[in-house]
Amino acid sequence: MKTLISPIVQVCDAISGARPGARRQVLDSYIQRLKDLEEIAFGFGGVQKAYAIQAGRELRVIVESEKVSDEKAAQLSFEISQKIQTDMTYPGQVKVTVIRETRAVNVAK
Repeated sequence: MKTLISPIVQVCDAISGARPGARRQVLDSYIQRLKDLEEIAFGFGGVQKAYAIQAGRELRVIVESEKVSDEKAAQLSFEISQKIQTDMTYPGQVKVTVIRETRAVNVAK
């Protein structure tokens, strides 16, 4: 080590490399984790679409507005987060967002 900053860089590299998946995150396990997140969401009633985004740190769930009320949407996000917490292993946190919307579309001729 020739400079004063060299040991600092070495320590930072060691700390960064110590976290899970930092050096050897296999693509297959990453894709499987995303699919597992989406499958958990599809296991609940009223779910129309589910997307795991931001490297699996967020799950967006789109529900059918006719089948899921506003109160049920809040409860559904809690239930999905609890199921993820009990059934999966993941680094950090997973944010679950349930989206319920109604649309009214008309065409004027």
